[in-house]
Amino acid sequence: MKSLLFKLSSILLLSLSAFANNEIYITQVGTSANLKLDITQDGDDNVVNLSFSHDDNTVTIVQEGEDNYVGYTTAWGSGQAWGGDLDGSDNNLNIKQYCNQTTCGGDRFEFHIQGNDNDVDFFQGYRVDADATLHSTDSFEAGGHFVRLDIHGSNNTYLGSQRSNNTGHEHTNISAVYGSNNNVYARQEGNQDKSLTLTINNSNNDIDIIQKSSAAHSATVTLSGSYATDLDLLQQGGTAQSYSLTQTCTNSSGCAVSVTQGI
Repeated sequence: MKSLLFKLSSILLLSLSAFANNEIYITQVGTSANLKLDITQDGDDNVVNLSFSHDDNTVTIVQEGEDNYVGYTTAWGSGQAWGGDLDGSDNNLNIKQYCNQTTCGGDRFEFHIQGNDNDVDFFQGYRVDADATLHSTDSFEAGGHFVRLDIHGSNNTYLGSQRSNNTGHEHTNISAVYGSNNNVYARQEGNQDKSLTLTINNSNNDIDIIQKSSAAHSATVTLSGSYATDLDLLQQGGTAQSYSLTQTCTNSSGCAVSVTQGI
């Protein structure tokens, strides 16, 4: 038996009036039994555009402000023809986007998940700690934070956030997690743009990346190998920091990298 559940809040129903231009496009590809989909749009010109396949996925999307987007990625377009933008089972996605200014830069969260049992929580306009504590939003949050998350493996946990920290600057996070059983925490905040590109080609890695403070920091990290890497990267301070790591772990005991740059 197919079960497609839409839980639309009263705010969303009001936002579909002639005074707002919010849009929701949902396409079911094949069977999607027991899909739980909860969408809240509070503001103008917010868009959700998704296609689903497979069973027991739970998706929660909250968009507050203007010009927020959640859906297929502009890098390769809709996944409807090849199984859906969310093509896997028992995945849990929780996405919150927030902007409180009259003119918003537009938050985008683009994703394609093909594996199973992945747990993704991502907050734009907020700060989240590694223990999943969600902090209050900024008093000045103009949005404009872009993410592209592409997970093909299974049993990955991804917790991330991006916020301007009372400025109008933007952040970018492009991730590709092709392995399984990875635990990823990624946080970007502060004025000046922050850029992070993370690619994980193997499994069982434990990754903690924070870029914050008043400078434009950037990091590019690629992990591979037969064994896992424990990575801790912190870039902070008022002087721009840049870090690049290509790690192929061949140590049967695992590898560890810990880097702190800036004050």
